[in-house]
Amino acid sequence: MAVLITGIGELTTNDAELGKLRDAAVVIEGDEIAWAGSAADAPDADERIDVDGRAVLPGWVDSHTHLVFAGDRTAEFEARMAGKAYSAGGIAVTVDATRAASDEQLAANLRRHVDEAAKQGTTCLETKTGYGLNVEDEVRSARIAAEVADEVTFLGAHLVPPGADAESYVDLVCGDMLDAVAPLVRWADVFCETGAFDETQSGRVLKAARERGLGLRVHGNQLGEGPGVRLAVELGAASVDHCTYLSEADVEALAASDTVATLLPACDLSTRQPLAPARRLLDAGATVALASNANPGSSYTTSMAFCVTTAVLQMRMTIDEAVWSATAGGARALRRDDVGFVRPGARADLQVLEAPSATHLAYRPGVPLTAAVWRRGELLTSGFAGKR
Repeated sequence: MAVLITGIGELTTNDAELGKLRDAAVVIEGDEIAWAGSAADAPDADERIDVDGRAVLPGWVDSHTHLVFAGDRTAEFEARMAGKAYSAGGIAVTVDATRAASDEQLAANLRRHVDEAAKQGTTCLETKTGYGLNVEDEVRSARIAAEVADEVTFLGAHLVPPGADAESYVDLVCGDMLDAVAPLVRWADVFCETGAFDETQSGRVLKAARERGLGLRVHGNQLGEGPGVRLAVELGAASVDHCTYLSEADVEALAASDTVATLLPACDLSTRQPLAPARRLLDAGATVALASNANPGSSYTTSMAFCVTTAVLQMRMTIDEAVWSATAGGARALRRDDVGFVRPGARADLQVLEAPSATHLAYRPGVPLTAAVWRRGELLTSGFAGKR
């Protein structure tokens, strides 16, 4: 069945040919966009929905989350707000809780967070393992994630488990753990950071994953300048995430590569780190994505709109740059061209704002503006007041 969405006040397509359209319309057929253009030229369809001047844009593409977990780290957050520095070690608290949880509990928690994100406009979501840190629990985390998320990343190299020898653990990650998890995931990641894995260990993990046919991602340069960006670029990683502390060489390397710099502003705020240098990266010509980093320790939010708002108000990104980075930029970080765009052949992932333009995302900070969401052509938001 074809559905015509018309009366669009502003349509953000992220498509070079279509551009940003006023008084626009979109046709959804099945789970794909069949047509987009001026409302005056819209073809007939089986059903018509008039959004009455509201803005429409692609669904958010959240390319970095950690949502297969159990437990709570409120106490850690309170301590950090009282002045205690963030460190990688708090991950171990979530590992204990995740190992103790049942499959049903982990799956229910994941679905709750994915549904929460979808109601706020997120229509494509990546999530990682990394709270199991043994073969059994990494495998079940990957299996549960694969049932719910659009993209799954193996992050066995999240932290060396307490009491384990670092080199022996890296051997496990690169061997039996990777062999067991690889059939369930598309990507592999490593936390290349002080307190987690050094450059040599990180390189071993990434090269082993590449040999198994997995795409590469890197957590890098979160707590200070380090080898994460350089390693990601050298090995052709799709994305290096955090990028809070960058040298000029890091910025130049990213600008000269197709590795996406994925910025996680909600995490920077929660950990009281400086915000990542978005303007430096964009002005240098690097590709930038925005993601939530939704996780129980350092960024417990699924709101991509909050990340966009922060990027505009505090990171000197324009509205268009921030929206592109949270949609097409996230798609680029996942090496996808079927999401993050509104154009024929793209997946029918749309969000309607309770506002006439995307500018209102930053102009009205903190106000929930998602009026309706289509994901794979299905209208998720009940009670939408569009004219039919």
